[in-house]
Amino acid sequence: MIIALDGPAASGKSTVAKAVANRLGIRHLDTGAMYRAVTWLALHEGVAVDDAAGLAALAAAHPVEFDYADGASIATAVRIAGHDVTRAVRLPEVDASVSAVSAVAAVREALVARQRVLGGERDTVAEGRDIGTVVFPSAEVKVYLTASAEERARRRKIDLAAQGHAVEQDEVQERLERRDHFDSTREVSPLEVADDATLLDTTGLSVEEVVDGIVALVEAAR
Repeated sequence: MIIALDGPAASGKSTVAKAVANRLGIRHLDTGAMYRAVTWLALHEGVAVDDAAGLAALAAAHPVEFDYADGASIATAVRIAGHDVTRAVRLPEVDASVSAVSAVAAVREALVARQRVLGGERDTVAEGRDIGTVVFPSAEVKVYLTASAEERARRRKIDLAAQGHAVEQDEVQERLERRDHFDSTREVSPLEVADDATLLDTTGLSVEEVVDGIVALVEAAR
């Protein structure tokens, strides 16, 4: 079974997807981390984010890997080109460049192919921006998570602070809104709600409440 969780940045996808995976005892797949890993590698290697051919070559040559402990639902590490980038993929400079990298058609083609391989290995909760529309259009359960821009900025500010990055919430919200616009209007796999997805606004809801709702959808689909 594939459970597809889509939504904009900081809508709660990662937290909810991991909680759902743990609740159900199935694997979690963070596709956003894959685009972030390629973005980090591009910055590390000095490949410009507007160099489509260079970015495509990186994505094709260096498949993103996830490490899982035996029987674990959540990956312990994200790797690319021999580098452990688990923490690095959340850096502000990656945040600022990942949308441009994600918009490159050949990068998406390489990563979607990789995502289908990883998701096809076992029951999976996959999170991203085009899971239900492009990567797994036949997923048994599709949920589109959203939240107000203010709530999403608050969450992202907390995440960044935990990593030691002090930023103003207004700045975070402005960055999120720019990314929303970019992701929703790009030509390749734009961020959108699948016709058969359940729309779930997480503003004001606890993680447990959101997880309960998704698990109920899974049980109904089984």
